[in-house]
Parts: sequence; structure tokens; C-alpha cells
Amino acid sequence: MPNDPQQDISLFERPIFEDLEARALSRVGVVDVGSNSVRLVVFDGAARSPAYFYNEKIMCALGAGIADTGMLNPKGRERALAALSRFARLADSMRLNGLTAVATAAVREATDGPDFCAEVLAKTGVHIHVIDGAEEARLSAQGVLTGWPGAYGLICDIGGASMELAEINDGQVGKRVTSSLGPLKLRDVKGGKKGRRAFINDTLDDLYQQMGNQRNRLFLVGGSWRAIARIDMERRGYPLKVLHEYRMTATSVRDTARYIQEHDPDALRARCGVSSSRMALVPLAIEVLKGVLRRFKPHDIAISSYGIREGVLYEQMPDRIRERDPLIEACRFMEAKDARIPGFGKSLYKFIFPLFKSAKPEQLRLIKAACYLHDVSWRAHPDYRAETVFDSTTRANLGGLKHAERVFLGLSLLHRYRNKAEGTRFEDLAQLLSEKERHQAEVIGKAMRFGAMLWQQDRDNMGTLKYHPKKAELHLKLPTSTGPLYGEVAEARFNALAGALGATPTVRLKD
Repeated sequence: MPNDPQQDISLFERPIFEDLEARALSRVGVVDVGSNSVRLVVFDGAARSPAYFYNEKIMCALGAGIADTGMLNPKGRERALAALSRFARLADSMRLNGLTAVATAAVREATDGPDFCAEVLAKTGVHIHVIDGAEEARLSAQGVLTGWPGAYGLICDIGGASMELAEINDGQVGKRVTSSLGPLKLRDVKGGKKGRRAFINDTLDDLYQQMGNQRNRLFLVGGSWRAIARIDMERRGYPLKVLHEYRMTATSVRDTARYIQEHDPDALRARCGVSSSRMALVPLAIEVLKGVLRRFKPHDIAISSYGIREGVLYEQMPDRIRERDPLIEACRFMEAKDARIPGFGKSLYKFIFPLFKSAKPEQLRLIKAACYLHDVSWRAHPDYRAETVFDSTTRANLGGLKHAERVFLGLSLLHRYRNKAEGTRFEDLAQLLSEKERHQAEVIGKAMRFGAMLWQQDRDNMGTLKYHPKKAELHLKLPTSTGPLYGEVAEARFNALAGALGATPTVRLKD
């Protein structure tokens, strides 16, 4: 990202959600018929970074017992049909243009899979696309790319009856393989824990031969991995309960495996918000995860909340939409929907940019996002506005954000409404930021707090800031026509900004 505000802004001159092709993606329904669950997700909002308008999951266990019978679990089949009937009716109520339904390992392997699909079509009108393991891996990898454009590493997607691997580099999906390492399948492996471990190791050896050395980042996709991450958070006392982009290490996985063994599963699942059906699969899934880490030795581990369903949405995006930054597009959409003066965020970014000329591209990206979000919480009660915007930002469903970046963005916006962070919920999350990062977030917030005082129709006439860090000077030049906006409150906010920078403030009017 160039350090030129004009060039930087032009890249996002027209919000992508105003594009006709993007509007076609503004509300998309996807059904995932998995081996363990059947889920409906309806995406809504900015095409590149959609919100979850609707999200419902039914634990059907279609793949339970399939190794012995070769057929779908009869009770699971009944529940899945009922769920799909409900989802079809919901799609009609939401006026969706149909549903895209995909089925994975259980349906593709069961002898009665075709009959099940035919029954669903006859009774609900929903056509199920049964995909093979390689396609499942590809769609899961594309789901990861929805949240991490340009990501690289190894995708590991675990379902009920299978586990897929796919490599991604420079935003492209490479080699991909499938296996029978799903927890529902592992239940049926003979020989107890010893036999299961041998089966896992033999399967992983075969996967390694196909995939080759993969020691970059490991992205974990799937409900069982997310359940393990929730338990890891509980064990660590981790302060931010957002699964997407949560990081683990091989050591923490081993520690969590012991933690699970040492604690009552019912009490543990209640504390961590894990369903009983999912918790029953966790001990099997963590055996697989430990094997994956032993075999592939990734340099770090990231949880992805995005997977096959987001991959189906990504499949429908033109390349020019895929290339957009999901964070920036989501923030622009939120500004357009909720801010009092949509579009002012761009002018605010241009105004405060001189304070951050030496900032790195990844920092400028967060500053841009903060400017777009600076006014979206204006409806909250003034006494709670700072905490409201902090909470909503740190917990928002936003892609392309590390946990520390979430907190940094939230803290910047907190300071947009409040001078001090003491006594707020930020104190619980302070450990995720360095002292330098906390100070920079304060400066960004106070810069936005002051810049918001200069709202006017002629946004190019706000004035200019010049910051000389070596001289410790902050200069403000205001056009004569803008001078009346610089009242007592604006002056106090400008002085607060200068104080945060440790600079001497000066103000000059110009014709």
C-alpha cells in the first residue's frame, strides 16, 4: 500500500458493494450437508466480506455407522430431510434466489446417497451437489482465502467422516487430498486406541507422500477443530473469545489434550459452549491433530471460521472482487449503512494521514478501517459509545484481522469517543498489545476525535495537519471559511492530540 493518501484512496474510490455483480452476491444461501451436521448459511452485505444474515445447524450424524452398514444413518437421514425441508421454506421466506447445496463424505460414500439426494429434490426442490474429496478440499481452501487473501500454507479441514488437506500459495489452491480421518470413521477402527493410532499414522504417512513437505502455516477448518480451540482458550484463560485467527502451537495442543483427559467432559463442554454431540468427537479429533502436527511440523497454527460454505460463495466472486481487501470492504459497507455522513471516512483518513507518513502498510490499513468505522456507533448512548464501539469491533465478524489487530482497531475507536481507556473492557485485552501499539491507537483515536469536529459539505476544505516528530511540533492550517468550526471543544481536542504526540500545537488560518 503506497504512503500517498490520494493514491491509497483511489484504490477504493468506488465501494465494491455498489457494483452490479457484487449486488448479485448480497444475499446468498448455502447448505452444507456434512457427515456430522447439516447447516444453512445466508450471507448478506458487502460481497467481499459478507455478514451472516442467517446461520442454523442441525447435528444429524449422517455418517455414523457408515463403515459397518455402507448406508446413511437412518435417524440422521430423517433429521437431515426435516432440516432441509425447513431450510427450503426459509429460503422462500427470505426471497433467496435458490440455495446452493453441497454434500460431502457421508453422502458420496453411502450406497443410498443417490436415493437420499433424489428424495430431497422431490420433497424440497433443493438439488444437492455431491462433491468428491478433492473438490471439498478446494472449496475449503477457497473459504480460507475469503478471510485471508494471498494466504499461504496447508489447509486441514476435518468433517465427521473425512479429513481433507489442500495447499495454498499466493492466493491459489494447489495440491489437495482426502482421507478417512473423520471422527465418525475413527470410532469404527478396530484395536482400540493403539489400533486407531496406527491407522492415523499410516494414513498421515500416505497423505505426506502425496502432499510433500508443508511446514508453513496450518489453517484448521471444521467444527471439531473449533471445539478444541475453545477448550484451549479456556485452559489458557484467553481474553478474546473469537475463534477466527486464533493461534495455537504444537505444545499448546498437547497441553490441551491432557487438559481434556483430566477434566469432566460435561463440565468442560458447558464452560466452553461445546455441544454434547461435538464434545463426544473431540478426543478422537485431537488424536488426529497431534498426528498432523507430528507429521507436517507447521511453523504455526491458525483457526479459520471460514470453510466450505464461504468457499462456495468465493466460487461465485469475479476475480476483481476476490482481489479486494475483505476488512476494508466490510468497513466501507458498515459506514454506508450506519454512519451519519457516509463517505466522510475517506476525507478523515486523508486529513489525519500526515501524522502517520512513516507507518507501514499494514498499519495504514488499520487506520483506514478505523476512519470508515469512526461514526458507525453514533446511535449508542453517549455514556456507553466508547465501550459499544470497542466491543462491536473486537467481536465483529471481520476477515483479514489478527486478534491483536482487532484489539488495536477497537482501541483506536474507543479513543475516538473517550480520552482514557482506564475503567473500560479494554483492560481485559490489554495483554494482546504492546505499550507502543496502545499509544499509537490512542493517537489515531484522538486524531479522529478532532477531525470529526471539522465536518462540512466541502470535505476537501477541512484544513491540513503537519507533524514534525523531531521538532515535536504539530501544525494545523485552517482555511478562513473553516475557522468558525474551530471552537472551544475542537481546540481542546486538538490540544489533546498534540499532548498524545508529545508535540507543541500551533494553529494558523489561511485564505
